[in-house]
Amino acid sequence: MKISSKDFDLDEVEISWCPGCGNYNALKVMKEALTDLGIKPHEFVLVSGIGQAGKFPHFIKAQSFNGLHGRYLSAALGIKASNPELTVIAVSGDGCTLSEGGNHFLHTIRYNPDIINVIHNNQVYGLTKGQASPTSQLGFKTKVQVFGVINEPFNALAVAISLNASFVARAFVGDLDKTKEILKQTINHKGYALIDLLCPCVTFNRVNTYQWYKEKSFYLDEAHDPFDQMKAMKLALDTDKLALGILYKNPKRKPYHENVQIYNDDKRALYQRDLDKAKFNQLLESFK
Repeated sequence: MKISSKDFDLDEVEISWCPGCGNYNALKVMKEALTDLGIKPHEFVLVSGIGQAGKFPHFIKAQSFNGLHGRYLSAALGIKASNPELTVIAVSGDGCTLSEGGNHFLHTIRYNPDIINVIHNNQVYGLTKGQASPTSQLGFKTKVQVFGVINEPFNALAVAISLNASFVARAFVGDLDKTKEILKQTINHKGYALIDLLCPCVTFNRVNTYQWYKEKSFYLDEAHDPFDQMKAMKLALDTDKLALGILYKNPKRKPYHENVQIYNDDKRALYQRDLDKAKFNQLLESFK
């Protein structure tokens, strides 16, 4: 049965984002990308952390799991590992993912689960009223950082590429059509797929605005080789001009669920299997 983006709408739900928030476009693009790919609401799981981006499950019809602050990626890995048939999309902000969840971010890349990790990057803590986030620029002033940010910004793309992540991309919500195409490629990838989604906060970040991102970014063309790790790293480290598109791909890495033994002889999801009580009791006894 053909689906439309309206199939992902929730009736009588009031969206609580500020007018002009980049998350509106991110939500629209997500629904349209899923529609184009023919993925139905019951066929994917939306896993989120805490923050404005973490409210995504409140505003889209899907199976969902709202995780602890910074720990949502572990939940996403577990969901995919237990049922590889599902499309698992993990969504949260730069603060939740790279501060509270920094350790989980690093090791999720190493595990390489077949999940999509969408980081809404607005370079500020939007939910908690405008403190500097891990991606805030040096010198960025807030009501807490009154003399400006003194810590080096966390470069998620460079970290992911250095860890040989299997897919690394960046997109800008101000350009709906191109962002949708990048997101569709991200969803279609087999393995851990990171998309750094530049998503302006119009209330608490008056520096990194829609216009700022338009002026500071450019799209990679066909001459770019996404399989060249060193060239991808050079692009990721360039903070003067932000490259948009697929920076790096490494298709040689197997996803996590294909590396664990539980699917060697039986491809069924865990919920489809019968519980062997004898083996289960034997396992419990082994811990005594």
